[in-house]
Amino acid sequence: MIEFNKKAIEDLEHLKKINLINSASGYKSCNLIGTKSNSGQSNLAIFSSVIHYGSSPAIYGFVLRPTTVKRDTYEHIKETTVYTINSVFSDIIEDAHHTSAKYPKEVSEFTKTHFEEEYKNNFYAPFIKNTPIQIAMKYLEEYYIKANGTILILGEIEKLYVNESILDEDFFIDLSKARIAAINGLDAYTVPKRNIRLPYQRIKK
Repeated sequence: MIEFNKKAIEDLEHLKKINLINSASGYKSCNLIGTKSNSGQSNLAIFSSVIHYGSSPAIYGFVLRPTTVKRDTYEHIKETTVYTINSVFSDIIEDAHHTSAKYPKEVSEFTKTHFEEEYKNNFYAPFIKNTPIQIAMKYLEEYYIKANGTILILGEIEKLYVNESILDEDFFIDLSKARIAAINGLDAYTVPKRNIRLPYQRIKK
C-alpha cells in the first residue's frame, strides 16, 4: 500500500490533494438543495454532505464551504429559513453536476438545466419536479467549524415526499429501485444496487 503521512498530504498538488481526501472517506450522498431569495430568485446547488442527525425530531445537516465568497444557498436560507433537498438519480446526473458551476446570483440554475421548479403546499422554496425523494426543510441552527471555516447547517424536516414505488412496507426507502446516485470524491458518480439488507442485531449469548 502507498502511505501518505500528514506532511505528504499537505505537500500534494492542490487538485491531487482534494481528490485523494474527498474520495478516501467512501461514497457520499448526492442531493440537490433548492432555495429562493426573498426577492424571488431561485437557486439550485449540488451537495455531497447531507447527513442524518436524528429521527425524532427528524434532522438533517449539510456542510457549506467557507463564506469568504458569496454562497447563494446560504444567503437564501438565512433570508427565508427554508430549503429543499432533492435526490439525484441516474437520468439527471449530468444536469445535477452542472449546478456546481459558478453562475452569477441573478442566474438560476433551473434556467441552465432541464430541471423544472415545483412548489407544494405553499412551501416557499422550490422542489425539483419528478425527483423520487423531495424534502421540505426548515433551518434550525448552524455551527462554524474553526478548523477550516466551513459551516454545518442543521435543519428539521417539515414535509417528506417519496415515490410510492420505492417505499417498502416497513417504510424503508429502497434507493436502488429509484437508481439514486452517490458521489465518489468530487466528480465521480455511481448508482449503487442493494445487495443485502440485514436484520437488527442483538448480542450473542
